[in-house]
Amino acid sequence: MDNMDNMDNNVDNMDAADAVGQTAVENVESAENLESAAETATAAARNMRKERIGMVVSNKMDKTAVVKITESVKHDKYSKILKRSIKFKVHDQNNECDVGDRVLIMETKPLSRDKHFRLVRILEKVK
Repeated sequence: MDNMDNMDNNVDNMDAADAVGQTAVENVESAENLESAAETATAAARNMRKERIGMVVSNKMDKTAVVKITESVKHDKYSKILKRSIKFKVHDQNNECDVGDRVLIMETKPLSRDKHFRLVRILEKVK
């Protein structure tokens, strides 16, 4: 009788070990799913960054350019088309911008007090 009880205990221990092994595999799979979900969320957040097109008005600073973005806005009351512009300091890692270039910039984490955009690419070089 004692042998049967021991065998039952061994079988129960094996089942418990298999269950632990399965949960470990499930945990690894869920961790991989979480990593892929985090990568997807990061990619989605990156896609949410604002991209703008503007003209370089100054490149006298090292690794920084000033880009002016002009937009046309319709006045609410008078329906006149107004031109509004804003200047951004942009991080230009290779100092490749020249005054007059048309560039694509993207929002990024603050790099300094004024810089929170970076140069993506130059769309049109000045002649």
